[in-house]
Parts: sequence; structure tokens; C-alpha cells
Amino acid sequence: MSLPPAKVMVMVNGREVWLRITGHANFAAAPDFKAVVQGLLQKGYRRFKVDMSDCILLDSTFLGLLCRLGIQLHQSGDPQAGVDLINPTPRVAQLIESLGVTEYLHIVQEPRTLPAGGETTETTLGGGGADRVELARTSLEAHQTLMSINPANEARFKDVARFLQEDLQKLEEAKPGNSPSGS
Repeated sequence: MSLPPAKVMVMVNGREVWLRITGHANFAAAPDFKAVVQGLLQKGYRRFKVDMSDCILLDSTFLGLLCRLGIQLHQSGDPQAGVDLINPTPRVAQLIESLGVTEYLHIVQEPRTLPAGGETTETTLGGGGADRVELARTSLEAHQTLMSINPANEARFKDVARFLQEDLQKLEEAKPGNSPSGS
């Protein structure tokens, strides 16, 4: 059974950003999601409400990106800044709790209602725009984030992180313009 690709609906309402993630939020969708979030951060948004009720699966790479967003907002010093994960499925909520990352991501159960008004856009994530280097880099950063938040995650992800680091190095060395001798 093939899972539907991840999509993100973005709605800006005042100082808040509402994101609705649907489908399978995985490593392939991560670079596109990272770009969407970075664009919103650059515009000054610091409050994110992420509707997870239609997110079928969430992998560790995508979760690591959400955690990285939570850390950035926490470190901003803005008391209004933060990430609320709205209505995650039981499976997604269990993953979040088992990885010990709720310090930066707040799970909220509330009626599924988006605020009225605001500008809304929807984007399919993982449409093939990211190259293998960006996929490896994004996944490595996400796993490093998960390990930095909770030391227990190091045992879970150290082999994955090592593989990603090695893969990233090989991919960067193979890029056109990079010579093996460094000249």
C-alpha cells in the first residue's frame, strides 16, 4: 500500500502561522518543509500551530525538523514563540513522547478549527526538487537535533547519523567541480 505524499497547507493569521500537514511526512518531504518554515521565519513569524490530525506517519527526519523549529523559537527569547502540534494521531503522539522532545513541541488536543480569514496556500512536499545532497544534509541535521535534545536518542540514531554523515561526504565529494585531490 502506497501512502499519500505529504502536503502542507499554510495559513497566516495575524502573527500566527497555521500549518496543516497531511499524508506521510518523511525524509523526502523534509527539505521542502524546511524551506517553507525558513521562509516564514524570515518574515518574522514566531508562533506555529501545526495541525497533525491528517498526518498518517511522521518519520524521525520530519520530527527532527519540527524539533529544530521548536528550539529556534525557544531560543528567540520571544515569550509568544513556540510550536503547538494540534491533534496528532495516537501513533504520532507516541513517537513524539517516546523520543522525549515535548520540551520544544507541545501536543495539544483541541477542536479542529482553523481561524477564519488569512492567506492560505497548499504545497505538496517532496516533489523531487531536492537533490540527494540536500536530502542527506537535512536528514543528518534532523537526527543530530533529536540526539542533542535527549541523550537517550543517541543510542537510537547514532548509526543513522554516522551513515548520513558518510553518505553526505561522498555525495559532496562527487559533486561536479570537486576534485579528489582538493585542488
